[in-house]
Amino acid sequence: MPSPAVHVSPPERSATRPPDIDAWLAARGWSAFPFQREVWSQVAAGRSGLLHATTGAGKTYAVWLGALRAFAARTLRGTAPLTVLWLTPMRALAADTARSLEAPLEPLGLAWTVGIRTGDTSSAQRAKQARHLPSALVTTPESLSLLLTRADARERFASLAMVVVDEWHELLGNKRGVQAQLALARLARWNPGLVVWGLSATLGNLDEAARVLLGNRGDGVLVRGRVPKDLVIDALMPATIERFPWGGHMGRNMVDEVVGEIEATEGSTLLFTNTRSQAELWYQALLDRRPDWAGIVALHHGSLDRKLR
Repeated sequence: MPSPAVHVSPPERSATRPPDIDAWLAARGWSAFPFQREVWSQVAAGRSGLLHATTGAGKTYAVWLGALRAFAARTLRGTAPLTVLWLTPMRALAADTARSLEAPLEPLGLAWTVGIRTGDTSSAQRAKQARHLPSALVTTPESLSLLLTRADARERFASLAMVVVDEWHELLGNKRGVQAQLALARLARWNPGLVVWGLSATLGNLDEAARVLLGNRGDGVLVRGRVPKDLVIDALMPATIERFPWGGHMGRNMVDEVVGEIEATEGSTLLFTNTRSQAELWYQALLDRRPDWAGIVALHHGSLDRKLR
């Protein structure tokens, strides 16, 4: 049977000018790439799409600043109602994502709030969100599905204007991706004008990925973020190749070579490992070689206490 109609008054809109995104970027020594401006334009036109760009190219701010430009005028009792839903497949990255979203709000003078809703969210924070959802909510497919089971879900999501599905390649083709698709379908039924954007850096089947994400939206666009970048591939090999042990090989015999590469690199360095134990052992090995890096080198993995993420 059809869902009962729920009437929700539209949020009040202020007469403030759009935020000066370019000034905020310039203050940080940045400038917008052409693909970011294209996303801003498409979001302003109410179009959904898939953004495919390399890691570190600025996908997050492409869609987030586009959302701020398009919906910044929304205010309700001095703050914006729930306007953007940010779906992440990894709750361990929710805190980092929330910090990135919060960064431009105060400098741009926007009365928006950012919140997190995952399995790690405290009961006190859940109770607060039950009273009033933030302007932008970072959540996971599982937590969103639970929120949609609430009796007042349609009313609570009535002001939603945009959904961002981060790391779409992590969800495409698995059960969590189907869960996200079902949630998007329900939200789109309640909000026919809902704007949906997917983000990814590692997709090969872009047209199919966009079709699965956007469903029946006929005006979906595919934006490719091409940022000129010099790519140099090098391999560090041990001076002598010995037999690997049957188990527990962590590669720490190469720590001096890795330290040398880090010292020779300008800017930040990311060192990826295969397992949690390998990450912890390499973190300690680097500090053993370079105690002066204490406070500079940092460790991250999904099993860290949420207070330390």
